[in-house]
Amino acid sequence: MSSSSPSAGRPVYLKLRDQIAAAILDGTFAEGAMLPSVRAYAAAEAANPLTVAKAYQQFQTEGLVQVQRGVGMFVAPGAAEALRAREREAFLRHEWPEIRARMRRLHLDPAQLLGAPERA
Repeated sequence: MSSSSPSAGRPVYLKLRDQIAAAILDGTFAEGAMLPSVRAYAAAEAANPLTVAKAYQQFQTEGLVQVQRGVGMFVAPGAAEALRAREREAFLRHEWPEIRARMRRLHLDPAQLLGAPERA
């Protein structure tokens, strides 16, 4: 039985993709905003630039970013809502069943969890 996080064992480029997606969803990278350059993001995350480029390429393939040659990558209009819909679907399909099963095993009441104060 594993109690590790969902990102454990995932390729680094997917972890970086998740971080960037979260930044788009929470507004850190708003629609129309320029993403950091591959080199800048790689340096900030202590990652290989090729790995960051692979994560960025996924966003470009999905139509979530737009490239302006010689300028940079920008968050595409509608990217946050498209990401939110995809992330919601992935959560409900892949993560929620496991969470629900674990809650049942631990006899956790969803109402109690929702009313409980957050822990740091």
